[in-house]
Amino acid sequence: MEHLVAWARGPAFIFSFTFMVLGLLRHLALTFWQFSRAWRKAGDKSLPLKKVALETLRWMFPVNCLREQALFSVTSILFHIAVLVVPVFLAGHIALWARGSGWSWPAVSNGVADVLTIVALFMALALVVQRLAAQATRALSRPQDYALPLIIALPFASGFLVMHPALNPFSFDAMFFLHIMSANLLMILIPTTKLVHAALFPDLQLVSEMGWHWPPDAGSKVGISLGKEGVRL
Repeated sequence: MEHLVAWARGPAFIFSFTFMVLGLLRHLALTFWQFSRAWRKAGDKSLPLKKVALETLRWMFPVNCLREQALFSVTSILFHIAVLVVPVFLAGHIALWARGSGWSWPAVSNGVADVLTIVALFMALALVVQRLAAQATRALSRPQDYALPLIIALPFASGFLVMHPALNPFSFDAMFFLHIMSANLLMILIPTTKLVHAALFPDLQLVSEMGWHWPPDAGSKVGISLGKEGVRL
């Protein structure tokens, strides 16, 4: 099992991390290319940057949704906080980065990490249950919408058991291998599934705003397509 753990920590991790970084860079490059293309064709090249910034912040911090969909919003916000904080600010993870790259940053305490890990696990399950229970979201959901929260929860659950051997019903090496490989799988899924929004979300409002700045001849082209060229409305 030790050689499998070494492989998971070495070649498998390097491949997964490189795949994630290159995949995200590809998405960012395509997004900025689409933005540049839309800007070149836009009739009105002025951008309401303040509006774009406010809309982006509104979607990143959906305070208004707390009144309309309070339970789902709270569940989603807590899930995102836990998922972002624990992998980045866990002392053990920071130590690994420091050993490999020399970079380090402040860590949260193990107690805080434990609480956030439990929050992530419960919120992942709650998101799936809420999606199944609501007819509107159930009708729009795809298989990955149910699978992704559970896949995200897997490295949290296995990591928690690694950190608490007394609660681990399996061998340490087996659970450690599962923890590393589930994290590797998650890195591969980030640029290939809807999880990519973690990197692209701040850019989406800008691209969307540009998409509504029609090129100067858009009206006539629409008229031709509809067979209404020259018709005044």
